[in-house]
Amino acid sequence: MQQQFRRGALALALAVGAAPAFAGPVGYGANTTGGGNAIPVNVATMEAMQAAIDNYAGSGGLVLNYTGSFNYASITDVCTQWKLPAKTVQIKNKRDITIKGANGSSANFGVRVVGNAHNVIIRNMTIGLLPGGEDADSISLEGNSSGQPSNIWVDHNTIFASLTKCPGAGDASFDGGIDMKKGVNHVTVSYNYIHDYQKVALNGYSDSDTQNAAARTTYHHNRFENVESRLPLQRRGLSHIYNNYFNNVFTSGINVRMGGVALIEANYFENIKNPVTSRDSSEIGYWDLINNYVGSGITWTVPESTSKPYANATTWISSKTYPESLGYMYTAIPAAQVKAKVIATAGAGTNLAE
Repeated sequence: MQQQFRRGALALALAVGAAPAFAGPVGYGANTTGGGNAIPVNVATMEAMQAAIDNYAGSGGLVLNYTGSFNYASITDVCTQWKLPAKTVQIKNKRDITIKGANGSSANFGVRVVGNAHNVIIRNMTIGLLPGGEDADSISLEGNSSGQPSNIWVDHNTIFASLTKCPGAGDASFDGGIDMKKGVNHVTVSYNYIHDYQKVALNGYSDSDTQNAAARTTYHHNRFENVESRLPLQRRGLSHIYNNYFNNVFTSGINVRMGGVALIEANYFENIKNPVTSRDSSEIGYWDLINNYVGSGITWTVPESTSKPYANATTWISSKTYPESLGYMYTAIPAAQVKAKVIATAGAGTNLAE
């Protein structure tokens, strides 16, 4: 089923459809340049990457070319991972940094961008099967008392874990794929391939995360397959979700809560439970739906507990108009073309194809 344009959306879609293609980030993170033209520093381990970040003055430009590798087959029992200490590289209160994985590289550590960090790019990394359980996100963006990360571009990464439910771990055998919270703003998440993850993309720490009202996030051309939920889980704030491919989603897809609004445009949905929903918070969220492709295998459920308000987009009708101008130009391809396009271009090792 091809969802029809709602009244008032056609002019927007036609206007942006005429826009030129962009080589850099598109969306709320469009002004992100990272380390720019700084001479790349090759690093082959997590420790070397952290040392380069620690030794960097904090502004002016740092480009890290990650060349390391990890043999994921060496993890013979994925349920040992959540009991191990988390392994994470941290960028804290620094700016103008690019982390780029070399083709063929792979990592068993996450990247955390925290505090008053600004202008950071994470591209072409393969990150999988992290140790640390709920203390380990593959990519984490988090505000704190010193400030909130802004102008972040997460692009062309492959991120995976396992759907195995490990005894004693609850739903935290592996934690978030690309998580952001506490006021992170002006972020673009593009061309990533995330698969076999239980909790994919948190956007807003909890119902009490009032800082997240400032969040402005664009998700485009991402491939989400064989995952449980959070595509994203958005509390407060605004997000533009366009030209993404959703397949084999077992619990819920886009879950907008606590008054947040998502502009959901020209995506391709198939084999997914509760593709657009609002559930499990004290307040519902809203969606502005434009020209999405709704394929086969769509099912809807009510939450296990109905003590909190909930809503499902079962009729594919918008519940609220997006409340502000996006403020950027972009090109949305027709939703029916998204599956083939995204499968061909998302993830690491595609030479950053678009």
